Amino acid sequence: MEVWTVANQKGGVGKTTTTIALAGLLAECGKKVLLVDTDPHASLSYYFGIESEDLELSVYDLFAQVTSKEQILQSLCPTQYGNIDILPATMGLATLDRSLGAKGGMGLVLKKAMQKVAENYDYALMDCPPVLGVLMVNALAASDRIIVPVQTEFLALKGLDRMIKTMDIMQGEQDDPFAYTIVPTMFDKRTKASISAYQQLQEVYKEKVWPGVIPIDTNFRNASIAQKVPSHYSASSRGVFAYKSLLDYLMKLSKKSST
Repeated sequence: MEVWTVANQKGGVGKTTTTIALAGLLAECGKKVLLVDTDPHASLSYYFGIESEDLELSVYDLFAQVTSKEQILQSLCPTQYGNIDILPATMGLATLDRSLGAKGGMGLVLKKAMQKVAENYDYALMDCPPVLGVLMVNALAASDRIIVPVQTEFLALKGLDRMIKTMDIMQGEQDDPFAYTIVPTMFDKRTKASISAYQQLQEVYKEKVWPGVIPIDTNFRNASIAQKVPSHYSASSRGVFAYKSLLDYLMKLSKKSST
């Protein structure tokens, strides 16, 4: 199983949309996908109609009590898509930093959990909160590749600087650097601001930036209202076409890194 973590320390840049869009496309390719919602706001869970506060088990329980593979599998919720399951979030996750942040061994909880269910899935995609804490640290530590969506506007670029510094700090003295890909999102070719931000991304981060862009597309919002993955809601939309291109790019990177 390959683990992709979708993360940025700025909100509203398209993390959840990116997670869902890629999951839908992977499922259409016949891949078995596990979604992991690590955001206390539970947007990813709600997208699939899961009222997470009514659940007996969630991501929170991985940190509190769930340890075995069987318990992890019992924590999962199916979606309307046969190839996509989700490990949902609850508001209780917001208390983890206070209750467990100083406790030793909390940085690898998600990595160990993913290893236990690895044979059940082809891909796991983790949606992160926009806050550096025990949840983001866990998601980054568990990842094979970090996907960093960045809105093509000036303030979002500042948020990206913080995200890169966070990865550098976490990297420490590990031999293998984090593999990450920056994904320009919410691109509007009609505005100078979007074009300028995209050019700046390419100049500063060079080969770390996916050469394409995810455009502004109202179909993303409409798909969320319908609780459908974008490729199922509007297969021919420009946004879905862009995510297909991104997925092809990421899968090629995965093949290179495994050889």
